[in-house]
Amino acid sequence: PLLYHGEVIYRDGVIVGDIRAASYGHTLGRAVGLAMVDRGDPDAASNAAPLPAAWVKSGKWEVDVAGQRFSASASLRPMLDPKNEKIKL
Repeated sequence: PLLYHGEVIYRDGVIVGDIRAASYGHTLGRAVGLAMVDRGDPDAASNAAPLPAAWVKSGKWEVDVAGQRFSASASLRPMLDPKNEKIKL
C-alpha cells in the first residue's frame, strides 16, 4: 500500500508512533516511511530516553493504512545501501 503521512505504527500490537513522511521507494519496490516512535509506555520519563537499537530491530512492526494493518520493517540505517558502498566520489 502507499503511505502518505500520519499512519499509525504498532510494535507488538501497541501503538508506538506514526509516519511523519512517506514516499514510494522505486529502488526498493515498496512504500517507505520516516517515523517518530517511542516505547508506547504512558510513563513520559521512559519515553524521553533514546531507544536501544535492539528494541528497534526486534518485535513485530505494523503500519495501519486506512484501517488495515500491514507488516513493516524498522531500520536505523538506510534500507538501500546501508554501508554506503554505492556512493562514489
